[in-house]
Amino acid sequence: MNSIGKKKILRLYIDSLDKYDHTPLWEVVLQKAKEESLAGATIFKGIAGMGPHSKIHTFSLLSMSENLPIIVEIIDNEEKIVNFAKTLEKIVDEGLVTLTDTEVIQYKHKESK
Repeated sequence: MNSIGKKKILRLYIDSLDKYDHTPLWEVVLQKAKEESLAGATIFKGIAGMGPHSKIHTFSLLSMSENLPIIVEIIDNEEKIVNFAKTLEKIVDEGLVTLTDTEVIQYKHKESK
C-alpha cells in the first residue's frame, strides 16, 4: 500500500460467538485479510452492543458464554477493500459491513528483522 493519502476503511460488525467452519469468524476474517495482503486490520471487542434482533449483549461475570460485539476494521486502498468485501460476502452469514473514506497522514513502521 502506498502509505499516505486517501484510503478506505471497511468495518465488519459481528458477534464474538459467530463462527465460520467451527473457527471464530473474526479469526477467519483476519487470516483472509493477511492472505490478501491488506495493509492493516484490527479487531475490537465491545463491552456491550445491540444488533438487528434488538437483543442487548453485555459482559457479565456470571455468564459462562459471552456473546459480545466485535468490530473488525481494515484499511487499504479502495480496490483492495472492495475486492475484500466480496470475500466477506462468502463467509459472513450475519453482520454489518460499512465502508468509509479516510486520509492517512502518517504511517510509520520498522522493517521486520
